[in-house]
Amino acid sequence: MDSKTQDARRVGVAYGFDIMEAQAEDVLKSAVTAVGDVAYRWSIDDDLLSWSPGAEMLLGISDISKLATHRDFATRLVTEGLSRYELICRSRESDTGAGVPYELEYQVCDDFGGMRWVEDRGRWFAGTDGAPAVAVGVLRAIDERHKRESELIRLSTYDELTGLLNRVRLKEALTEAMIASQRGRQSSAFLLIAVDNLALINDAFGFDVADEVIVSVGERLKSLARRGDSLGRYAGNKFGLVLRNCNEERLGGVCERMLAEVRDKVVLTARGPVAVTVSAGSIALPGHASSVDQALARAEEALIAAKQRLRDSHVVYTPSREREKTRLRNINVADELITALNDKRIRIAFQPIVDATTGEAAIHECLVRMEQPDGGIVSAGHFVPVAEKLGIIGLLDYRVMELAVDALRKNPGVTLSLNVSGRTTADRLWRETLASHLRADDSLARRLVIEITETVAIHEVLELTEFVAMFRELGCKIAIDDFGAGYTSFRNLKTLDVDLVKIDGSFVIDLATNPDNQFFVRTLVDLARNFNLPTVAEWVSNAEEVEMLKKLGVQYLQGFYLGEPVMSLPRSGPSLVSSRNIA
Repeated sequence: MDSKTQDARRVGVAYGFDIMEAQAEDVLKSAVTAVGDVAYRWSIDDDLLSWSPGAEMLLGISDISKLATHRDFATRLVTEGLSRYELICRSRESDTGAGVPYELEYQVCDDFGGMRWVEDRGRWFAGTDGAPAVAVGVLRAIDERHKRESELIRLSTYDELTGLLNRVRLKEALTEAMIASQRGRQSSAFLLIAVDNLALINDAFGFDVADEVIVSVGERLKSLARRGDSLGRYAGNKFGLVLRNCNEERLGGVCERMLAEVRDKVVLTARGPVAVTVSAGSIALPGHASSVDQALARAEEALIAAKQRLRDSHVVYTPSREREKTRLRNINVADELITALNDKRIRIAFQPIVDATTGEAAIHECLVRMEQPDGGIVSAGHFVPVAEKLGIIGLLDYRVMELAVDALRKNPGVTLSLNVSGRTTADRLWRETLASHLRADDSLARRLVIEITETVAIHEVLELTEFVAMFRELGCKIAIDDFGAGYTSFRNLKTLDVDLVKIDGSFVIDLATNPDNQFFVRTLVDLARNFNLPTVAEWVSNAEEVEMLKKLGVQYLQGFYLGEPVMSLPRSGPSLVSSRNIA
């Protein structure tokens, strides 16, 4: 048996076929051809390649005789890392009899100017000198697989709309920049840039145009980014830019150039030109942040400050002791509130809204309170603004709603009013939970007034229409709270179909001595009367204000003079009010 026959026999045994050379090759060729792969045998000593049927199609080669040697084949390969020759012929492994496996992926130049990805898996076998003498393997076309993998890598790295870095990769770039800055190699900075009034563009032109604007802004920002900087899409209308080698003194100028690049040219969209501006918040690193999360939070804080000025503005973050104290206080209050919610220490106090004619309490407003572990009661002003700012007001509103429903069940002769934040009016769970209680007992709905602040009614009138219609249909009444503070139009009141108007208390303060407040209250009452809407005056503090409000035609009064909030409803009789206060 010659050496080639011995090699063939060893190949067959290695692949599970104890047969001679011709038979081994026939079996292997048949197996790989059946699944669309191509088998090969490379005789390393004389550099000859032999191929199974189908090689021309898989490799895109018109005549496979062009690849009769490995040298010919190697000229067409594009490999990342070790070449095919190095992987096999310079292997540090030893063949102990079963051959040495190898596996790699590479591209092959076809005869049509294209590149084809293939997976190459096989074994090499040593000759008598221990060096690789023969290699056999299988090529498999993996263009589709490689395309899918490349797409997954792209999606995990880049934003699909803009092609810029996505949020995850942007944070990684910021992390790298901060590490370099902390080690003293270079200063850096981070910019958070937001498209101004994108919601208005959405409303006016549609989401497609808004997407065009986002893409265009991204391209303009990219044109100003330097090599080594990292630009990505941070959120819907926000971009993040990591600036290498940029100190705090230069940061303001960089921001202004970014704003000008967007401001100075309109964006040409499919529906015509759109004028666009951006606002920016920035932070110098590592001086003003010790972590990535802190850098992001402080850049966001600077961006909010910029938006509070005017659109097309920028703010560079600077530390503030007072601001830090406020932030820490907010965190502590939020922790207290979450703990109180979990421990069921949220309570409601009841303040009477009295009939100006009879002096009796017609309605009791539910005012949220927090009970401390020692039994002390904390008023809403301590924690409600924090809850609204940190986005946990919905949890609070849900608990207050549950308590109000329970109070209505236990006090069948009482009517309650319930305040709802703007965020909660869009909360489906809150709506559906309250609606289920009201449908189960329709007497509850007839004794419930839902109060919506005027600022919510101004900005979200279309969204509120469905909310108001739903609960009026169930039998509730709807009131507009703090009326006059936002100067909403009475057309909005008609659109919302409200039942009651509560005049903002700031117009009642010093009513007897303040002509401007007298004018405002008289005007609001007259306009409400034209719509047949009863009015409530809040913050009533003395007998003189009571008399003046009654003469102006206000039907209901509320304030500490007429009744302070109490933690339980009266056991008998509807009134919490001393008749001398209203007489």
